[in-house]
Amino acid sequence: MGKVLIIGAGGVGTVVAHKVAQNPDVFTEIMIASRTKSKCDAVVKAIGNPNIRTAQVDADNVDELVALFNDFKPEIVINVALPYQDLTIMEACLKTGVNYLDTANYEPKDVAHFEYSWQWAYKQRFEEAGLTAILGCGFDPGVSGVYTAYAAKHHFDEIQYLDIVDCNAGNHHKAFATNFNPEINIREITQNGRYYENGQWITTQPLEIHKDLTYPNIGPRDSYLLYHEELESLVKNFPTIKRARFWMTFGQEYLTHLRVIQDIGMTRIDPIDYQGMKIVPLQFLKAVLPNPQDLGENYEGETSIGCRIRGLKDGKEHTYYIYNNCSHQAAYKETGMQGVSYTTGVPAMIGAMMFLKGLWKRPGVWNVEEFDPDPFMEQLNKQGLPWHEVFDGDLEL
Repeated sequence: MGKVLIIGAGGVGTVVAHKVAQNPDVFTEIMIASRTKSKCDAVVKAIGNPNIRTAQVDADNVDELVALFNDFKPEIVINVALPYQDLTIMEACLKTGVNYLDTANYEPKDVAHFEYSWQWAYKQRFEEAGLTAILGCGFDPGVSGVYTAYAAKHHFDEIQYLDIVDCNAGNHHKAFATNFNPEINIREITQNGRYYENGQWITTQPLEIHKDLTYPNIGPRDSYLLYHEELESLVKNFPTIKRARFWMTFGQEYLTHLRVIQDIGMTRIDPIDYQGMKIVPLQFLKAVLPNPQDLGENYEGETSIGCRIRGLKDGKEHTYYIYNNCSHQAAYKETGMQGVSYTTGVPAMIGAMMFLKGLWKRPGVWNVEEFDPDPFMEQLNKQGLPWHEVFDGDLEL
């Protein structure tokens, strides 16, 4: 049905490649490209499909991207590179007539700032080019938005309160490691928290607000309020929302390591002079921490991510909790990657599938909740991320 180009060969890119290769009726030709071609070749070897092509590309370089796109001529690019590279890849798509999908919003390298404005600014250009750009099609952002759209379509006349909850109850048996790119992960959780209430954004200190929440099959876990980019699009696309928040679990040992790393300046993102060279402390830290791709083999336990929603249906208040639990070991057995990579990579593949099937095909720049959630939800059950619903239970929030 379609040619797909995957940019990025990290943990998420590896999962995307595996899942794309499992659906040959939709993805008829596949290429994986990365700054390091040998990583792409290793993914292809692990999948065992010699028909998957690989290429080297610098995703910061528009001209290199344009040359690659013109050579392979994909119908859609799945961008699972770094968020810094979203705009260069979008530019290359516009120059070559290629459709676009990513899993995380653009952020500039020099400041940890998360918002969609840079990418939303491309809306008219993609419309005029007749191209579709699908933003934030991982799990959160991604499935969290699809869950919300599904709830709005089927269970509520008015969504009023939305809490996205993300628990990783797994154990990788490392003293300290991040589950995805350490640089992006640490930038995200060391920033101020932010949530939406009654038409305003309220800022909190980093990890200031936390409470125990109970996760299915896991139990209570200390959950911290963070800012997450999907809140920005969800309150825009569902204007009845009175309050929207995002919560993530962290263990005390993780937070202790993080506090020490911050206190000694290793989370800084500004360059410092070291023996006549400029280095960014956080990038150096990334180089010495365990590679998230290597965590899967000994990873035990599971993740649990979902949406807890309160609102009105036929004039009565109802609650609704929709979630997925994902086993790290099952994810590793299937793709060689741990559950955090799996929960991001599977939805990215499904989003590209939705586009190639013509179900999510609309010129412009869109967040996932702006499309019909039903066919996506159907594929989540088929592709390894089954979902579960709790009606009128205690949301604890």
